Amino acid sequence: MRELEQMGTSAMNKEKLNDGKCNKRSMIEQWKQREFFLLIAYAFVFYVIIIRRSLQLSNDYYKRIYGLRPGWLTLHPLNDVSDAQWRNFRGNIPVLTVVFGIFTLLAKLMRLFFSLKARGMSTVWLLFSLIYLSYLHGACIIFVLSIATVNFLLVKIFAQKKYFTLIVWSYNLFFLLCNRVYEGYSFSTFGKQLAFLDNYRGTFRWHICFNFVVLRMISFGLDYHWLNQESRIDQEKHCQRCHICKSGKPCYQILQERSLQSDKFRYTTYLCYLLYAPLYIAGPIVSFNAFASQLDAPQSSNLNRNVICYGFRWVLSLLLMELMTHLFYYNAFAISGLWKHLSPMDVFIIGYGVLNFMWLKFLLIWRYFRFWSLINGIEVPENMPKCINNCHSLEGFWKNWHASFNKWLVRYMYIPLGGSQKKLLNVWVIFTFVAIWHDLEWKLLSWAWLTCLFFIPELVLKSAAKAFQAESGFGQYLFRELSAVAGAVTITCLMVANLVGFVIGPGGINWLLSSFIQKEGLPVLGGLLLSFYVGTKLMFHIAEAKQRSP
Repeated sequence: MRELEQMGTSAMNKEKLNDGKCNKRSMIEQWKQREFFLLIAYAFVFYVIIIRRSLQLSNDYYKRIYGLRPGWLTLHPLNDVSDAQWRNFRGNIPVLTVVFGIFTLLAKLMRLFFSLKARGMSTVWLLFSLIYLSYLHGACIIFVLSIATVNFLLVKIFAQKKYFTLIVWSYNLFFLLCNRVYEGYSFSTFGKQLAFLDNYRGTFRWHICFNFVVLRMISFGLDYHWLNQESRIDQEKHCQRCHICKSGKPCYQILQERSLQSDKFRYTTYLCYLLYAPLYIAGPIVSFNAFASQLDAPQSSNLNRNVICYGFRWVLSLLLMELMTHLFYYNAFAISGLWKHLSPMDVFIIGYGVLNFMWLKFLLIWRYFRFWSLINGIEVPENMPKCINNCHSLEGFWKNWHASFNKWLVRYMYIPLGGSQKKLLNVWVIFTFVAIWHDLEWKLLSWAWLTCLFFIPELVLKSAAKAFQAESGFGQYLFRELSAVAGAVTITCLMVANLVGFVIGPGGINWLLSSFIQKEGLPVLGGLLLSFYVGTKLMFHIAEAKQRSP
């Protein structure tokens, strides 16, 4: 009897304990719902203030900033086309669309009527791409083909040597630097009899595009070097987690890690990969393994309906950009230098606006070229999988900004350099390379090294967070709040690093800091940290909602 009584008592205690846990969980969920509505209300007020003040700044200063041109919006007849990259891309969209439309139509007809496989399609695409490059670069296509051919020969001769990695990196870094230093070279340098070719240099500087070709040449060399090595991922475990692989279609990661037959590494396929027209100018970046794997069997993970929706979303994004550049002259303020004479609040608004403009600009450029690649049956990574306003960590930001480049860096630099075991050292090498790859400018090196400095505390805090296990409700609440504060600081650091690297340069650091440390700037600094704290909490809610969804 006593044993039965004790068992009954223990069961009742367990029920009370479980009821208590359930009550705590329900209270936490109720609080999170209330918190979510408060956060939404704050975000609404924040953006109302930002938009209202941005409109006022554009109306007050449009006569004193340059880079504005007549636009099509009646209410705001001027359009901000001060960014040269965006201006050139926007102006060439009709021509590019006609060119890629013809490229796609001819390629599909050739594949259909002649039943072309990998070798045939690589030859067809190579011929079309050579015509395209001849228009872009004129006689300078000789430089592109010469450097690429020598790289191919080096790969074929030295691929099995232990020191091959040193050879392929040295060769490509040498030309990456020389192309910039000598501004694409002059034919007259190689002989007076070739000087006439300098009159036929095309419409687009070849050495700017060649930065992407360098990445592809390294990818080809290392993929061939690793031809007989085992895959770095457990494909069975990956297929269990990946929803694309579960459907029976290989995802990009499987295509990249899959070993190819040696006959895939022929010269025509190599040149087709380097010069593939839809991805030549700006990417996204695709590894040689993933590209060559799709020549025989075009991508099927993105159905025609999904590709059409992808193109429609791009059109909506273009309309958003047009609306943004007609209403808010963020980039014109930045390049005019006028924002240095504004209040700290206005400086923050312009800086925040410039970063959002940059994100939307690159999203449109990269998605445009990815769209044409998908139509042609070659799937490449999405470069902007997340919105710039939905990243609260440095690591997360760089995984979702130029994501295909991030995948390339992980495969060809991060893992060979030691991976996570040497993470604190790797980031310095990788970000220095990224800065040099973009251009030879001190402000880009400053951006790279500032980013590395900001990475160190984040990596240390992440290691500490993994070791910390919050069991009580208060412990979990405290950890969440500290994470939100850390996110706010990280977003601020990201803004500073990117503004220094791409807008104001290293010489503007003192001015930027002094603007917010002085008496007038301190309340603004506190307000933006609070806003980023609220934004980080909203990101937590979004992440939790995604986890709950099936």
